Amino acid sequence: MTIESIQKICYQLPGVTEDIKLGEHLCFNVGGKTFLFTYPDGTPPSASFKVPDEDFEEIIAKDGLEPQPYIARYKWVLARDISSLTAKEWEFYIKQSHYLIARKLPGKVRKSLGL
Repeated sequence: MTIESIQKICYQLPGVTEDIKLGEHLCFNVGGKTFLFTYPDGTPPSASFKVPDEDFEEIIAKDGLEPQPYIARYKWVLARDISSLTAKEWEFYIKQSHYLIARKLPGKVRKSLGL
């Protein structure tokens, strides 16, 4: 898996934009809210995503995944090495995170993004 592969998955979703946050994190957003943080310059590259509250403990028990420092209380998961997940797993987690963030956007914003 590469950052470029993850980027392609993200851009298949509606309303996605990207920006740089905290000086070095390539972030993917929907409606101005981040649903995926990546650290492409890390060795190895890493990424963080939001998961449903009820699935958090099960997901962080998987090899290669752990609570994201500072924001784990909001059910964010860190993949220290993006290669620890398959393309199919990335597609699932990215879509899920996008959905979780998008559904909390105001109705007017969701409608303008075609969500």
